[in-house]
Formats: sequence, C-alpha cells, structure tokens
Amino acid sequence: MERVRIDKWLWAARFYKSRSLATDAVSGGLAQLNGVRVKPSKEVAAGDELEVTVGQTRRVVIVRGVSERRGPAKEAIKLYEETAQSIAARELAAQQRRLQSPPPGADLGMRPTKRDRRRLDDARGRRR
Repeated sequence: MERVRIDKWLWAARFYKSRSLATDAVSGGLAQLNGVRVKPSKEVAAGDELEVTVGQTRRVVIVRGVSERRGPAKEAIKLYEETAQSIAARELAAQQRRLQSPPPGADLGMRPTKRDRRRLDDARGRRR
C-alpha cells in the first residue's frame, strides 16, 4: 500500500499553496487524520479520513489516492472525495456569510476620511 506524508499530500491535493503552509496547518491542528491531531510526518493512505480547515472553510474528505508531486488541479481533485455532510455544512456556512450584515463602514460608499476612520475604530473598540 502506498503512503505519503500528510503535509505533502495536502500540498499535492492543492489544499494549501505551499508545503510549508501545509506543515504549519498540520502542526497547528487545522488538519486531522481519522479524527486525531497528528504531526506533519504522519503518513496517509487511500481510505483515510481527513478534516482540513482552510481559512473559514472546514472540509471532511476521504483520501482516494496519494501523490508526492503537485500536478494540475484536475489531477488533484482525483486524490480525494468530499463527504456529503461536509458539502452541506460548507454550503450552509457560505449562505450564512452572505446573509450577514455588511461590516461597519461598508455603507460609506467611498474611502473613509481620517475622521471617519477614527469613528470606525472607536465603534470597533480598536482605538485606545
């Protein structure tokens, strides 16, 4: 059975733009193998379940193939299959983000002046 390091696989499957970002994500607990937090050197094989968080998006995927090399996006998609529950949760989260109110200051319509910026910072609690 062919196996490859989890950080290499995440990079080859195009979840992260660089291998160092994939390594940092695994070290930080943003990628879990079979529900367990692992080190970047842990090896994955076909049939393993990965929970990967990229930005605000969380995906649960089943590993279908392994590759140490990063190829075209069409080939990277063949390396995994996303679960139905993950797809539904991702779509629901995207819909909720679209329905949220715009951030403060978005209704100004133009670039804020120094005075506007200070008011926004006060409203956000960022100003001392």
